[in-house]
Amino acid sequence: MHSHILRPTAALAALGILSGCGIGHQTLGLGNNENASLGQGNVAPSVFGYAVADEPQAALVGRKILNEGGNAADAAAAEGFALSVTLPSRAGLGGGGACIVKMPDAQGHMAAPVTLLFPAGSPSGNGSRPAAVPALARGLLALQARYGNLPYASVIEPAEQLATSSPVSPALAADLQVVGPALLDDPAAAAVFGTNGTVLPAGANLAQPDLAGTFEMLRTQGLQGFYAGAYAQAFVTAADQAGAGLTTADLANSTPTYGAPVISRAHGLSLAMLPTADADGKTLPASAAFMALDKNGGVVACATSMNNLFGTGRIAPGTGVLLAASPHDAPAPQLAAGIAYDDSLTFRAAATGTGQAGAAAAARLALIDAVTDGRHRNAPVPEPGRADVISCPGGVPGGEASCSASADPRGLGLAIGGR
Repeated sequence: MHSHILRPTAALAALGILSGCGIGHQTLGLGNNENASLGQGNVAPSVFGYAVADEPQAALVGRKILNEGGNAADAAAAEGFALSVTLPSRAGLGGGGACIVKMPDAQGHMAAPVTLLFPAGSPSGNGSRPAAVPALARGLLALQARYGNLPYASVIEPAEQLATSSPVSPALAADLQVVGPALLDDPAAAAVFGTNGTVLPAGANLAQPDLAGTFEMLRTQGLQGFYAGAYAQAFVTAADQAGAGLTTADLANSTPTYGAPVISRAHGLSLAMLPTADADGKTLPASAAFMALDKNGGVVACATSMNNLFGTGRIAPGTGVLLAASPHDAPAPQLAAGIAYDDSLTFRAAATGTGQAGAAAAARLALIDAVTDGRHRNAPVPEPGRADVISCPGGVPGGEASCSASADPRGLGLAIGGR
């Protein structure tokens, strides 16, 4: 076991990164039925930990990774990849995101949180419908390579399987209803998301064979396979057929960055938040969120965006990758998440926020609520914000019995955990 050991530079280089709590679980919106999983196979909790995501299948993947010996970084990376399959309206290999990470150091001691930023950037070329530079895979594998416990392929494989066939969740169905038949104007998107001019309903089979093939390549060849060489050239060519304006240099130069969170104090605890820009009254792009907590008190909380609901609305033909919208002429999404911890650096709570312009406020309010009087009261954050929370008033490790988790009751996500 080496779950607390940061992987060396050689492992990061091999992936191509340097080149470019509880007793039960809640399914808010579905009630507290322990077996509620929207038709997916239930994951029986076998070790302590929590997985939370804005789409239930992704949360179940995170829980499965924890049960198989993965830590919070492994589980979060797997959730992010799964979410790119099951909620492509808000997450995808063509998009980007940000995480706040608090994992034990190389000696297994509690460590201060850091941020990991991997936004989907602007293309250097010109296109009829400019697409963002894909960054999700770089970010998630940077996270997993530095902090994870499992082989990196193990956090990709669940997404590959889901891409082969998975049911359309109510979360995705709701977003499909928002965009309607306009999404089906792109032939590649129509082949995935609609039939006979109508978008898929909840429960329908979502088959993404080209995307499954891309995940297979990523699983077997790593980031170098995705961001360099033959696949990168083929992807750029396919993306440009969809008006992307991307270049191979864009892919090669896409690099995630670690940094410092924004720190404040509340109720005797430190609150570390992802940095977010002021919304300034603008309508910001939609986002999704996910997080994981492991038995050692390691925690990762992330948010993703396609810079628009379903990004550009176009899929790079033959790749299955839905292209995120270029951020050049649009507001940056609020990618909101935070972690609360005490003076001994012990984990106490984590929260993510979505809801466009209300995302940052939602995450902060939910985090403060989670540490108020040492308990999470699950008070809804103001509209349009949505917040998911993991709360452990007794701290982890040591106070696992005090923990709870919840997905926002107004959303369609899942919080699952247990021993």
